[in-house]
Amino acid sequence: MWETRTVQLSVRLPREIADQAEEVQDSDPEFLSRVVLYGMTRRSIYNHLRENGAGPADVDVEVVPAQP
Repeated sequence: MWETRTVQLSVRLPREIADQAEEVQDSDPEFLSRVVLYGMTRRSIYNHLRENGAGPADVDVEVVPAQP
């Protein structure tokens, strides 16, 4: 896929969310890593679109009905 490296993050969260994040970090650190990757990827895409002046009409989105 791509080269990865470890980073240390320190964030301030509401106590309840922080407790949940610590629990997930202890039980399934890979999941927490994927959640952070997802959020950072969304932020990167948003910034890219904003910097290039893309508006909602400039982005192709196809809505596909869910299969039962």
